[in-house]
Amino acid sequence: MQRLSISPLRRLLRQSAAKRGLRPGEVVFTGDPRDNPVRISTFVYDESSLQEAENVGLNEACDLLHTPGVTWLNVDGVHDPSIIESIGETIGLHRLVQEDIAHTTQRAKVEEFDGYIYAVVPMLRFDAEAYETHIEQVSLVLGDTWVVSFLEDPEDVFDPVRLRLRQGAPLRKAQSDRLFAALLDVIVDGYFVTFEAIGDLAAEVEEHAIEHSSADVQVGLNALRRELITLRRVIWPVREVLAQLQRTEHPLIHTDTRPYLRDTYDHAVQALDIVESLRDLMAGVLDLYMTMLSNRMNEVMKVLTVVSTVFIPITFISSVYGMNFAYMPELHWRYGYPMALGAMAFVAVGLLLYFKHKHWT
Repeated sequence: MQRLSISPLRRLLRQSAAKRGLRPGEVVFTGDPRDNPVRISTFVYDESSLQEAENVGLNEACDLLHTPGVTWLNVDGVHDPSIIESIGETIGLHRLVQEDIAHTTQRAKVEEFDGYIYAVVPMLRFDAEAYETHIEQVSLVLGDTWVVSFLEDPEDVFDPVRLRLRQGAPLRKAQSDRLFAALLDVIVDGYFVTFEAIGDLAAEVEEHAIEHSSADVQVGLNALRRELITLRRVIWPVREVLAQLQRTEHPLIHTDTRPYLRDTYDHAVQALDIVESLRDLMAGVLDLYMTMLSNRMNEVMKVLTVVSTVFIPITFISSVYGMNFAYMPELHWRYGYPMALGAMAFVAVGLLLYFKHKHWT
């Protein structure tokens, strides 16, 4: 069991400090350094056709945003501000929105503008070996005929949506807001995979806590509790985002899409309930662990107390006959030594029998 290398709060403070002194609207990447190239993939579809492409050039990707049908532009990597700015200029993103896309410690939120909706939601992946949840910021921009998603890393949870588009599901018959809702839904559903991994690990730590009392157990418990606190902080605003999207009167969110947003909202509420349950579980395991440590200590102290109690009268007898006074009656008695040993043995056995009768041993 390992400690986290850097807590999410420290990472948040460090990355937020990277913007110190910059003017508002300046697009600066604040995440961990990356050397992988930014990759752009596209889906252009309608009810009867689908065009899918990977590793699309920036100019070609920007041109696809103006083609007929619905266009999904997925950008893997936000560490190149020039790409964010180019796409932002193409679809008319506000400079502050472009800044938020590159600033990877945003709180989950949704902002409405004329012509588009901008949403930030976290995507989770749990590393069981390091006891650490990787939190990736996903920025989604919804337009009239397009959706643009910005991710920090190439790995995502969008494969179910891609599969549905390839299979010609009803999603291809709908407008861009249904794609927007589908992406939100798979992100929230991905939380449950993380919770399942944390739950399995929590059960393992609980079993280990019952059987062992090593320092690694407490380290693991504290690490999991810290992760659950972070998850609650991260997921709580997601519920607010989905609630706002349900209530919005923005023309880009159509009436037939609202039931899907309500369903995703229900999933977010359920996710928060699971986080709270896992937090209570870990608190209970920690209390159980501390109680077991206390019980083990009490057992040790009981044994030491019994041993001390048995030897106190023996020590008293031996000390009395070790004073070497000249006129001690038993000092020159032939059977004095065996009688002293016998008295010590009698007292020790008598005390042990008394403790056993009282169920103290």
